[in-house]
Amino acid sequence: MSFDLVLFGGTGDLTWRKIMPALLQAFRHCKLPPGGRVLAVARDERSDDEYRAFIKERFAAVEASKRPSDEEFARFAEMLHYRRMDLSQPEHYAGLKAWVDERGADTVVLFLATSPYLFPVICEQLGAAGLNGPNARVVLEKPLGHDLKSAQTINRVVASAFREEQALRIDHYLGKPAVQNVMALRFGNALFEPLWRRESIANIQITLAEDIGVGTRGDFYDKTGALRDMIQNHALQLLTMIAMEPPPSGDADAIRDEKLKVLKSLKPFTPESVARDVVRGQYKAGSVGGQPVPGYLDEVKVPVGSRCETFVALRTEVQNWRWAGVPFYLRTGKRLAERDSHIVVNFRDVPHPIFPGTRQANKLVIKLQPEDGLELHLLAVKGSGGNELLSPVSLDLDFDRAFPSERVGGYERLLLDALAGRLNLFVRSDEQEQAWRWVEPVLQAWASDPTGPRPYSAGGWGPAAASAMVARDGCTWAEEQ
Repeated sequence: MSFDLVLFGGTGDLTWRKIMPALLQAFRHCKLPPGGRVLAVARDERSDDEYRAFIKERFAAVEASKRPSDEEFARFAEMLHYRRMDLSQPEHYAGLKAWVDERGADTVVLFLATSPYLFPVICEQLGAAGLNGPNARVVLEKPLGHDLKSAQTINRVVASAFREEQALRIDHYLGKPAVQNVMALRFGNALFEPLWRRESIANIQITLAEDIGVGTRGDFYDKTGALRDMIQNHALQLLTMIAMEPPPSGDADAIRDEKLKVLKSLKPFTPESVARDVVRGQYKAGSVGGQPVPGYLDEVKVPVGSRCETFVALRTEVQNWRWAGVPFYLRTGKRLAERDSHIVVNFRDVPHPIFPGTRQANKLVIKLQPEDGLELHLLAVKGSGGNELLSPVSLDLDFDRAFPSERVGGYERLLLDALAGRLNLFVRSDEQEQAWRWVEPVLQAWASDPTGPRPYSAGGWGPAAASAMVARDGCTWAEEQ
């Protein structure tokens, strides 16, 4: 299968930090279909060779395992090309159309790695130039809008040029191997399904923690914040994977139909429940990994007196028969104690204890980063001769060790799926809009709240109010257990 991959925003951070390393990994693993071309487009004037040198230089900033040798990069770079484009000029799209048509690739993937405000104009121009044929797909990076209205505007313009099945809204968390194994765990095995319901599960926690700050992206982040950046997309998508009903098949729309049902079943927020069940915070100066770090207001390009949240913790429920009354806790933040993303399924305790020793309920931990894996926490007998006590033990599945030659990174997986037209891991427009519909009352309540985010010291786990929120249900966060 021959392909053309066109990267709009070809010199931007997303391209060289995420997309190019993922493409290199696919090339290294011999996963890319033969006969492929990658065309980067941007505003400045460069030759192909100048662009290749630019990308090679940027590889020095990615993690060591993803850096190519000179010989490997030379082979990889043969597929890289560059074209200058003014994204508002129709004649530039006509030139792009001629470039694509000159060999008639089987598949054309148009990856919009630009600011979302450019999505409408790019999609309009792509449609007008005829770059939306049946073999074309457009990939849209987050954030997809700033609120429900802007998301609907983007989706309306995209739909005017591309069919729904041609529009691939990317969420890189869905490409992580551990997330894929949520589906396998639930629907490929009989072990957990009888327990995957309110009668057996006490609560579910989803944590997406980062130890880094906003770096030099303060101006972008300040217009976004943690709720839009992580909760509205990544965290909610993970919640749908955990809470969805078994789909009738592995078809993309069958899966996405069930995820949409979960989003529609989320308990809606009111001003009163926002005040009670949502905690927002902003990091102040502290220490991470033994090194002093500045507070958010002292970061580069952050406006004076900003009230942007860098931390969110919230409580919600899925209002259906399977999950009624089970709390779902979602949490994300920057400058936390460590980089650690995971899902914890806390099971209910035994109804009547007969063993002395540890009183700790079973739990399943789905590890997303920095490593991918599963941990099942159980209790076992320790001791002998009448001194037997229950003690915690765990079964640990490390996917890197279990499948050492089969590991595919999240972005690599999603790029390969985009080229192949596999839609299971991409978000449908009605899912995306429903997620915005659910978070909007929180944004509205914050807009009229004069108190602003609660401060928390960098290097901790966020404001104390986040622990108090779960404590009202008799629960604790995973690191406190």
